[in-house]
Amino acid sequence: MFELLLCSLLTVFPDYLYRRYAQGKRIGREITLFTVWYELRWGITACLLLTVSLITLVFYYHPSTKNVTAIFRTVTILPETVGRVAEVFVGVNSKVRTGDPLFRLDSSEQEAAHETAQRQIDETVAETAVAQTELAAADGLIQQAQGAYQQALDELATRQELLRRNADVSVREVERLQITADGRKGTRDAAVANKRTIETKLSSLLPAQKASAEAALKQAQVELDKTLVRAGVAGTVQQFTLRRGDVVNTMIRPAGILVPEGAGRARLVAGFGQIEAQVMKKGMIAEATCIGMPFTIIPMVVTEVQDVIAAGQLRPTDQLLDVGQIVQGGSLTVFLEPLFPGQLDGLPPGSSCIANAYTNNHDALAAQDIGTSRWVFLHVVDTVAIVHAMILRMQAIMLPVQTLVLGGH
Repeated sequence: MFELLLCSLLTVFPDYLYRRYAQGKRIGREITLFTVWYELRWGITACLLLTVSLITLVFYYHPSTKNVTAIFRTVTILPETVGRVAEVFVGVNSKVRTGDPLFRLDSSEQEAAHETAQRQIDETVAETAVAQTELAAADGLIQQAQGAYQQALDELATRQELLRRNADVSVREVERLQITADGRKGTRDAAVANKRTIETKLSSLLPAQKASAEAALKQAQVELDKTLVRAGVAGTVQQFTLRRGDVVNTMIRPAGILVPEGAGRARLVAGFGQIEAQVMKKGMIAEATCIGMPFTIIPMVVTEVQDVIAAGQLRPTDQLLDVGQIVQGGSLTVFLEPLFPGQLDGLPPGSSCIANAYTNNHDALAAQDIGTSRWVFLHVVDTVAIVHAMILRMQAIMLPVQTLVLGGH
């Protein structure tokens, strides 16, 4: 309607003034419903064509959308394991800080595993003390075996010398002493090998067993810590109705939702039509008005334009996709941030808004090689942005009225 009135001021209205005052025709006599169309047909036709052109120009180069939301992300409260709730520390709408405990699951099994791992460490420490005692005993056995072996060698040497001198010594007795010496040598070697075994046990086996037990203790501690669910971020707990005895499942039954602080207060997410894909650019100036902040125009800037349309995404399944099943076309996702800090602080996250984006041709107009026709066209494009800006301000005024009065209760 605003565009039609504007275009009529350039076409129909001057034609009417000429008929009324230049030609002296009067309303109700020479100017009737029939003569209005017949005499002003060229002006009316030009008005309609100009109106359509103006609307197309405004809405294409300065796009508008009502699909604007202060989107915020929530964090699902889930434990890392399935279990039964043993204790609850917070309630609904509670404010929590990062690391605050939310609830605790029954940890009997994890505590038993932790105790078992601790006992394994204690057992390894005790085995180390015993092995050190065995090492001292092994040293004594080696000395004893070495003494017995040396004694057998001395007796064998004496008998061999007497046999060489043809004394009253039999060959059989010398052979017996040789066998005795060899046996005691084996005993000594066995004692030495036993000492090496104990030393290897002290240096390698028992430390490895202790390290394994300590790793098992750490794993048990990790599993025990998983039973205490803490807040990953600061925020507000929502839909948290857990009670002692409830079973929480990581797949099908979350415990609640945590809304992080500041979520949805930094940017707006808008969905523009796909036809605006060639117009929407990063850095464009935009404006928004939100139902959560009535009678307020928020200056914005386009910080990012998503380069894909979400409606066309494909997920692999066991069935081929029929493109005809995509019945609804998607929108071009655009991220808007306030031009000045703090302008979205009073806006509740999730609020619905209306946004306009404005094409800026300042750089193109400043080019040296620009033609006259293009210069005029770009000036027209930048000028008609005021039409959309005025429409947005009228929407900001009418939005509370439509919601509170015309919307009904």
